[in-house]
Amino acid sequence: MTAPKRRIGDHASGPTTFVAPSTRIVGKIFGEGPYVFCGTVEGECDIDGTVTLAAGGRWQGSLRGTDVIVAGVVDGNVVARRKVEISPTGRVLGSLEGDSVAIARGAVIEGEVKVRSGREPTRFEEKRKG
Repeated sequence: MTAPKRRIGDHASGPTTFVAPSTRIVGKIFGEGPYVFCGTVEGECDIDGTVTLAAGGRWQGSLRGTDVIVAGVVDGNVVARRKVEISPTGRVLGSLEGDSVAIARGAVIEGEVKVRSGREPTRFEEKRKG
């Protein structure tokens, strides 16, 4: 029997769209499926799927997705229709909203945190590599 999947990234399925570290995108992004942004985005997105801002990635503007993982820096608001997870390297300079919110030790949130389920945000210690 396999252990239950706790993290958002463990549930992602289908082909993933990767944006390379050397890429800079300016504008609005809409799409479906998992996305991993390693570069810089200036704008907003609304993704029907998991959006990951990798460590070293930068986002200026609003970031919206079904589930959102932040390991880079967001200068704007983060809104998830379901879950938000902020990794130890994550930094959000704006508000954070989701049905459930998990914040790792070391993460920085400089704004309001709203958990729509009414529960407190979950705090966790990162034990996995990568």
